[in-house]
Amino acid sequence: MTAYLIRRLVTSLVVILGIALVTFLMTHIIAPSPGRAILGDRASRAAVNAFNAAHGYDRPVWVQFGSYLWQLVHGNLGYSYKLNQTVDSLIAENAPHSMWLSGISVFLSIVIAIPLGIFQAVKRNSIADQTITAAAFTAYSMPQNFLGILLIGFLAIQWHLFPAEASQSERIIPYIFAFHANFLPIATLTITAVAGYSRYMRSAGLDALAQDYIRLARAKGLTEPAVLRRHLLRNAILPMITLIGLSIPLLLAGNLVVEYLYNSHGLGLLFINELGNEDFPTVIALTLLGGIATVVGNFVADVALTVADPRIRIN
Repeated sequence: MTAYLIRRLVTSLVVILGIALVTFLMTHIIAPSPGRAILGDRASRAAVNAFNAAHGYDRPVWVQFGSYLWQLVHGNLGYSYKLNQTVDSLIAENAPHSMWLSGISVFLSIVIAIPLGIFQAVKRNSIADQTITAAAFTAYSMPQNFLGILLIGFLAIQWHLFPAEASQSERIIPYIFAFHANFLPIATLTITAVAGYSRYMRSAGLDALAQDYIRLARAKGLTEPAVLRRHLLRNAILPMITLIGLSIPLLLAGNLVVEYLYNSHGLGLLFINELGNEDFPTVIALTLLGGIATVVGNFVADVALTVADPRIRIN
């Protein structure tokens, strides 16, 4: 098991290095020079050359990449010249909002989707199963922005049950307790995730129900709740671990569409706003952060699967 985890850790580090290389090259691809990309098209050639010289962009590319990696290792993600603020501080200000919004949505999705998927597997082809399946496919195929517009149209504009805009508090504690204001963005994220999670859980539950150990457990006289809890759930939940691990990027990068739609402070809204402002250092840093979060999510899922499934440890 230790050797397997070491191999996965080394692989993850190599992938992160590749992501860093891609994001570094983005700075040189989006414009004739990094200085031109950061200062804009209206900057004079003298100003661009002075900027490149001051920040080392006139040095060989491999030297620049080494400096870029050194800064990343020390937590320096760059400087936003549009906002006159370090990217590190921008992420620190906005990340807690995205982590809370996406984190509570992932938690609610798991709590709802797992029993829902097991129920569908047990009641396969029943009216309830077909109804839930139709609803899940509809929600899963629906774009988040369209689902959010529907929720805003009915719950906010027509029935006046919730505000159409998320909490505008820049402080995380008031934002966390603004349940009424944040209901619609959380509901949008949760509905979409439940639709996807429940489908995977139903499929895994059907596979587990067809196995011999389920028939043996029932033949031994175990009650149906005991069979479902001790045998079906423990085996059917394994594919969900991978999906949950892949949800980790949501905790850091937030959700672009939902945060923009509800004007919710977070990394997603920051990314879209700075993309429109051509704030390339911030956009590239957030892209790098999303890629690293994806790799970390995969690694955490692999570790969790190794702990949960003895067959992986044996192999």
